Amino acid sequence: MKKVGFFGGKFLPLHQGHVYAIVKASTMVDELYVVLSHSDKRDRALCDGSKLSYIPAQIRLRWLCQLTREMENVKVVEVEDQDGNEDYNWEEGSLKIRQAIGKEIDVVFSSEIEYESIFKELYPEAKHVLIDEKRDQIKISATKIREKGIFEYWDYIPEVAKPYFIKKVVILGTESCGKSTLTRNLALIFNTTYVKEYGRDYCEYLGGCDGIILEEDYPIIAYGHKLKEYEAIKNSNKIVFIDTEAAVTQFYSELYNQKHQAVLNEIARIQKYDLCLYLEPDVKWVDDGLRVHGEQKVREENNNRLKELLDENGIEFVSVSGTYQERLEKSMELIGRMLEKV
Repeated sequence: MKKVGFFGGKFLPLHQGHVYAIVKASTMVDELYVVLSHSDKRDRALCDGSKLSYIPAQIRLRWLCQLTREMENVKVVEVEDQDGNEDYNWEEGSLKIRQAIGKEIDVVFSSEIEYESIFKELYPEAKHVLIDEKRDQIKISATKIREKGIFEYWDYIPEVAKPYFIKKVVILGTESCGKSTLTRNLALIFNTTYVKEYGRDYCEYLGGCDGIILEEDYPIIAYGHKLKEYEAIKNSNKIVFIDTEAAVTQFYSELYNQKHQAVLNEIARIQKYDLCLYLEPDVKWVDDGLRVHGEQKVREENNNRLKELLDENGIEFVSVSGTYQERLEKSMELIGRMLEKV
């Protein structure tokens, strides 16, 4: 008969201590069930006043599924209740866990000795096995992370979970305002990845000639840019820098093809960035072969229209102006303030 065990938790957040416990437990039974126990009320209360924002249960479930997807004897299940921390009904919770697993439980794994009496009462047929109770192997706990923040313990966050916490900074602006240079320079300073303006790469792929972008190319550019963001985030170091986004793509669709596209608005409205830096067109215009709107009056008109598009899509931004040095210093100051809150 197969030996069945389970390891449960809130995984708020998932950390390497959990990973160690899951891996070790998986070697001690034939079937291991990883149980995500969650309550919106209880979990939100746990995060209130901490440095960790509430993480939806669906995200935590996704982490666990990604983590264990190649572990053939491990299954992930979720159990939900509506209780708070003070009135949590352990007996009712154990019945839900039994129902979710659907098999006789032989071993209950945890890292907490104080659960011994509870598990003995609720799972009398099962053995309670402690894993790394004193945190000798992995010196971390979810409590510590909530107290001091994710970035304080970044090395203890599993790779499957890190993308969720990456701070996304997007650089906005019209032609020749220094977006590409600032994006690259910030990435170099913060030792992380960045995303180039995909529309430029797409145009160059087509041959780089003036007037060759068609109406149907803009959604492709917007989607292509999002895929580039996704790839960069997977490899970034706490923060990623992004040159332009969907509202800017909409701006160019209007500018070059006189077409306002609803699909670009939809993309712009669902995207999420932690900081939007808007570069004003007060530096010298540079002709790089693809730019055509160099007159200052036209630059100002374009600048106003792009800001209108950002407002229409609910995108908040901070204006950054001045010399290239001043733009860099101002941007670093704003990023520093953002990171202080993490």
